[in-house]
Amino acid sequence: MVDINDIDALYHSTAVDRDGDRLGRIGQVYVSDDGRQPLFVTVHTGLFGTKQSFVPLQGAALEGDTLRVQYDKDTIKGAPNIDDDGHLADEEQASLFDYYDGRAGGAAAGVGGTPSGIGTDRGAGFDTTTDRGTVGHDTSGPTTDDAMTRSEERLNVGTQKVETGRARLRKHVVTEQQSVTVPVQHEEVRLEREPITDANRGEALAGPDLSEEEHEVVLTEERPVVQKETVPVERVRLDKETVTDQQQVTEDVRHEEITTDDDGRTTRETR
Repeated sequence: MVDINDIDALYHSTAVDRDGDRLGRIGQVYVSDDGRQPLFVTVHTGLFGTKQSFVPLQGAALEGDTLRVQYDKDTIKGAPNIDDDGHLADEEQASLFDYYDGRAGGAAAGVGGTPSGIGTDRGAGFDTTTDRGTVGHDTSGPTTDDAMTRSEERLNVGTQKVETGRARLRKHVVTEQQSVTVPVQHEEVRLEREPITDANRGEALAGPDLSEEEHEVVLTEERPVVQKETVPVERVRLDKETVTDQQQVTEDVRHEEITTDDDGRTTRETR
């Protein structure tokens, strides 16, 4: 059931008949004199949508932006031809009720109506002419100017420096073994025998004829001596370099598109 709260939505809807066939866009909404109940809508029908046919809202259903009425297309197109001048006279209402009652088999209950305040604003004249040519009127609110602005979102991509980590230098002591070959000398005893000759006879006969004696020599050797010293070997520091690479940024952007709902008429676009 369509009620008074649906009036604004009606102006943004397209009418279809009871079989789902498209009728046209809504022109005006007519409500009861007390302003509590919408009774009729006008629908653009006929060649190029130049005719406005009155359709009762009894039994109609608003489904999103589609208004489904309880009459077929032929019945609506054959409705009495009444001027959409912002008011229905008593005889005009009676002719509409009689016409639709005879095809629906029931009474289209209601009383004489006048268009709602919204309907009057969008009202009796649908086109105006300025020095720019023929222009329309706003159906989503008060008429502002003769055109509609189309906007779109665009990506503005920049860069921002953020901290990604830190690098530190640390020193610690590691113990390892080193092997170095060092030449060392030592003394060994070598026994030498020489015969008695005239040259050494005197030394050989200097002692007693028979005796016990000991004679010794000192033997020496070299041993490795290790000393350690700490010496500087290199300097180590941290430095930074900037590397440039390519990174692709993907983001959803929106834009507005403007289409023409011409009710079957041919529209030519100019820029």
